[in-house]
Amino acid sequence: MSLEDNKALVKKFWGAFSESRLDDVLAMLADDATWWIGGELSISGKYTKPEFTKLVSSIVPEFPKGIQVTPTVLTAEDNRVAMEAVSYGERFNGRVYKNYYHFQHEIRDGKIVAVREYLDTDHAYRILLAP
Repeated sequence: MSLEDNKALVKKFWGAFSESRLDDVLAMLADDATWWIGGELSISGKYTKPEFTKLVSSIVPEFPKGIQVTPTVLTAEDNRVAMEAVSYGERFNGRVYKNYYHFQHEIRDGKIVAVREYLDTDHAYRILLAP
């Protein structure tokens, strides 16, 4: 795939995520895909595709209008696409999730095979995990 194809895949992935189309999101991940979340949160660490599916399936329903992830910068090289982004979502409990990210995507044969997610962990804890 070309660099532009890789960037288009990443945009399509986050578009589907922002519309809560989880089946489409998961279809764009390779069967052996991994997802790593930085920090020391209870949700930090490396996930297999089935583990990531379970995690996302538990978080997304908390947001009745979904979580919009808007790319602000995309840079592609070789099989990688780096993306800066901002998210926005309103939880059932009234908390507003607006986080800032850097994602590193690795692509193979038209599928995403690895993602490394860097985010504001303090904000994630306060909005997603704190009692």
